[in-house]
Amino acid sequence: MAKATAKKTAPKKNAAKKTNVKKAASKKAVKKTTTPAKSSKKEYSIKYEDKSAGQPKLVHVFKELVKLMDPFAKGSIQKLGGKDGQASLVSKEPAEVNGRKMDEVWFSGALVQKGYVGFYFMPVYMAPELKSELHPELLKCLKGKSCFHIKKMDEEVAEQVKEALEKGYDLCKKKGWVR
Repeated sequence: MAKATAKKTAPKKNAAKKTNVKKAASKKAVKKTTTPAKSSKKEYSIKYEDKSAGQPKLVHVFKELVKLMDPFAKGSIQKLGGKDGQASLVSKEPAEVNGRKMDEVWFSGALVQKGYVGFYFMPVYMAPELKSELHPELLKCLKGKSCFHIKKMDEEVAEQVKEALEKGYDLCKKKGWVR
């Protein structure tokens, strides 16, 4: 009798598999029909627009950070990106940072995230003593070792970021990390 019960339960398993396949197929069909229109990309230019509806407000912050970073793209430092919500300044010259040989040295970057623009300022990571020279208001935005979460850009924040970039560049130049 146990064999008869086993035979009766086997078709139910197969039926469940068929139902799951049908559900998956219907989900794919729904995904295809509900793709968002591409016209929204023309409204603002950021790469990670699908993360948050509030991101159009961050475009201004990103563009201002990139403007502040642009003057430091000189000597060995090259600008990478600058569009689609991401930009970086990288020195492509080999250097020795704190006893480690590196092929390139990242100076700074800006990246649009879900609710903020990440301002990645590597001199603070490579030389932590630089933190003591930064404004306390700017340090409140520091989350982690080198990432500042910038949610709004006003004149005060812009001036503090500009000053930090200048101090960081001078320090990197003095230590030979950039040329």
